Amino acid sequence: MHVVATAGHVDHGKSTLVRALTGMEPDRWAEERRRGVTIGLGFCWAEFDGVGDVAFVDVPGHERFVPTMLAGVGTVPAVLLVVAADEGWKPQSTEHLAALDALGVRHGLLVVTRRDLADPEPALAEATAHLGRTTLGDVPRLAVSATTGEGVDELRAAISRLVGGLPDPDGDAPVRLWVDRAFTIRGAGTVVTGTLPAGTIRRGDRLSVAGQDREVVVRGVQSLGRSVDQVGGVARVALNLRGVEPPQVPRGCALVTPGRWTTTGVLDVRLAAGRSEDLPRQVIVHAGSAAVAAHVRPLGPDTVRLSLDEPVPLHVGDRLLLRDPGARQVTGVQVLDPDPPALQRRGSGRRRAEVLATVAGAPDGAAELARRGVVDAGAFAALGVEAPVVPLVGDWLVDPALVASLTSRLAAAVEDHARAHPLDAGLPIERARQLLDLPDRRLVHALAERPDSGVIVKDGRLIRPGASVPPDLLRAVTPLLDRLSADPFAAPDAETLADLRLGPPELAAAARAGLVLRLTDVVVVAPDAAERAVAMLGALPQPFTLSEARKTLGTSRRIAVPLLERMQRDGLTRRVGDGHEVVPRP
Repeated sequence: MHVVATAGHVDHGKSTLVRALTGMEPDRWAEERRRGVTIGLGFCWAEFDGVGDVAFVDVPGHERFVPTMLAGVGTVPAVLLVVAADEGWKPQSTEHLAALDALGVRHGLLVVTRRDLADPEPALAEATAHLGRTTLGDVPRLAVSATTGEGVDELRAAISRLVGGLPDPDGDAPVRLWVDRAFTIRGAGTVVTGTLPAGTIRRGDRLSVAGQDREVVVRGVQSLGRSVDQVGGVARVALNLRGVEPPQVPRGCALVTPGRWTTTGVLDVRLAAGRSEDLPRQVIVHAGSAAVAAHVRPLGPDTVRLSLDEPVPLHVGDRLLLRDPGARQVTGVQVLDPDPPALQRRGSGRRRAEVLATVAGAPDGAAELARRGVVDAGAFAALGVEAPVVPLVGDWLVDPALVASLTSRLAAAVEDHARAHPLDAGLPIERARQLLDLPDRRLVHALAERPDSGVIVKDGRLIRPGASVPPDLLRAVTPLLDRLSADPFAAPDAETLADLRLGPPELAAAARAGLVLRLTDVVVVAPDAAERAVAMLGALPQPFTLSEARKTLGTSRRIAVPLLERMQRDGLTRRVGDGHEVVPRP
């Protein structure tokens, strides 16, 4: 299916033209038909040669219904811009064209109707001049009379060529359906309609109502009045929903693929034309069928920050309209960042403008990751950009250049900590996370595991393998090492350790350096004491008791008990029965 909007100020002429093309009535309300004025959005369709079904969204032309007009054209890829031969170009025509230009619409037809009432050439010439200054440019032009049928066949052929040349939408894209109608059907429940620009909706799908903590289930799908199992963009769709009432999904809300859009109330954008300082401070932002009041904060010459009264689901690169109701003026903007950083410090606005000046606007995964540094993969996908790397750990994406910098900074932090606290067990993981300003401790582990990190993780701390023993500690522990070299089990008592000025921190540092084996806070033996004990105890009749072990090792109970406990933990001995142990045979 293809979807085309019919725009222009001449409501009666547009409606008559759509009826001639489709055989359907676009004006749904009796008041519209009585007054000859389009008030709501009209929807018709017909089959065209070579391209199949084409749906038309007929939008109001009267100035009082500009928000409705914008809701109709916001998601449509092509347009029939209609001008009456007997009326010519009007201010409303300028307003419609400005909106299409701001949205970047490039595909369309210029149709001058009522050629039976006036010479169409002046209207064609004037309209062509206006279109030439917009994104529509030099589109095909036709003059028709829907009343007499003159030119209608040529117009149908031109529409077939138009829609046949439209780019194919991405059927795998995340869904964002802007609702333009919501109502109840007896026996079915809530039904919403909208134009699906891309992606695929299937019966049974779960969609999120953007900005609400609510999911809905698609009970049924219709397109062009027919029930289908699924529908892909671009298409007019009607969805029968479970789990929601019509007031909860009014025009302007969006149904989206869960987790694939950034629903935001603050965003940074670039103006398609004009200067940021010339914008009013209060505008209406039109996104799809939504119209939301917003505050404007200029940043750079062509960049501003928008703070919305209500959040909307967006991607990087989306095109929006800013409307100043008082001036009847619309300005197109492109979303640069739907999840920008807060501006809290003096000069942060200026610095942010400098960053935005480097942003192209089109989705660029590598550039986006470089700006953000570290970001959750789910949040990154919700920006509408493709991740350029696999997660470093968990779901965390890290810019490759930042990985190298963080690894270097981590090594320096461990070195600084060792220098400032030579007897400490190493830099705590949590402190390292804080120093590197990382969102998850797992990232610290991942950096430490890199071959070029120069650090390792031990007991929840970061240390440098092979770090030298501080000279002061080495001088203090030397008498202890002399004593243990003569008798590996001769752990000195607390008074002796105090005389040597070796407290728990110093003993812990000596143990980490491999100089001693630490059994308790204040009981240390030779570093190879456990291995020596295995050889001596293995020569005893098995099993043996604590008393037999103590006598064989020539030491006291104060030392033998924690030594045997350590040997059990290390698998060097095994307890059997009550109070007996054995040395396992190889």
